Amino acid sequence: MAKRLPPLNPLRAFEATARHASLTKAASELNVTHGAVSHQIKALEQSLGVKLFERAGQRVKLTPHGAELLPAVSTAFDGIAAATQRLTRPASSGALSVSCVPALLLLWVTPRLGSFTAQYPDIQLTLIPSNDPRDIRAPHIDVCVHYGDGSWADCWMRKWSGLELFPVVSPTLINNRPIRNVRDLADHVLLHGDDGREWHTWLAAADALDLERGRRHHLGDARMTAEAAVHGHGVALGDSVTASALLARGMLVAPFSLSVPAVDDFYVVCRNEMRATPIVQVFIDWLFAEKAGDDSRADAPVAGRLVTRRKRPALKVMGGKLP
Repeated sequence: MAKRLPPLNPLRAFEATARHASLTKAASELNVTHGAVSHQIKALEQSLGVKLFERAGQRVKLTPHGAELLPAVSTAFDGIAAATQRLTRPASSGALSVSCVPALLLLWVTPRLGSFTAQYPDIQLTLIPSNDPRDIRAPHIDVCVHYGDGSWADCWMRKWSGLELFPVVSPTLINNRPIRNVRDLADHVLLHGDDGREWHTWLAAADALDLERGRRHHLGDARMTAEAAVHGHGVALGDSVTASALLARGMLVAPFSLSVPAVDDFYVVCRNEMRATPIVQVFIDWLFAEKAGDDSRADAPVAGRLVTRRKRPALKVMGGKLP
């Protein structure tokens, strides 16, 4: 047999009035008129067959019946409020497993871990350097930040960032072997982080496709090519997301003003059922907030960073022999 409960609105009016000891203050809190609160309380009293309040000048006080009812009503409303807050507030504790493009993880995410930890000290991250699309389906991985064309099927995804590509080189190497124009790249090893498509795109924009026949190393990913470039082993293609810190610290320089759009983009991807998980939402929101912060600072001049990069401008050397 179903339990008989009093109507909700009269109970809200009763609880607010008892808490404030005032019909007027209860009406203000509930955003209704004084008369509406009085009517709701009378309806509740008639429903229960007892008197709940007595008037004491401008204020009201509980009768013994009202005092007996109030704790149960207050506890019930507090429980509802707490449960609602838990449902609507992103989780701020627990374990989260993230698969991320190795270069992005090393050069962009890792330097910002302090920001994440400061905001969410009770979230324990497991960070996996990977761009393997199988990670999206892996049960032990909660969310991925991957580089690709966005063609992953049956999952939630959102483009996180596009990026532009441009040559980068160590100051030491460019001092010893100057790059005054694009033809000087023939004297350098070209470092590839993919199958060659990205350098092909840049060289085509620079009208220098014949340089593809020169010396080259294929190192597997952008993290390895950036590291090799820092150590002076050749010229890599940096990008506008992961290379920014290396440029700012003077570990790499960009000798040309020419950049081209990358073949693919960075995406945040996860299984459909994981997108609604509060702790996943927390991490995704943090990723986009941090990127928005970067974008808002993008116009600030930084030593070694290209100021203007567009496809097919007149090719300009940004640095030859460095002091």
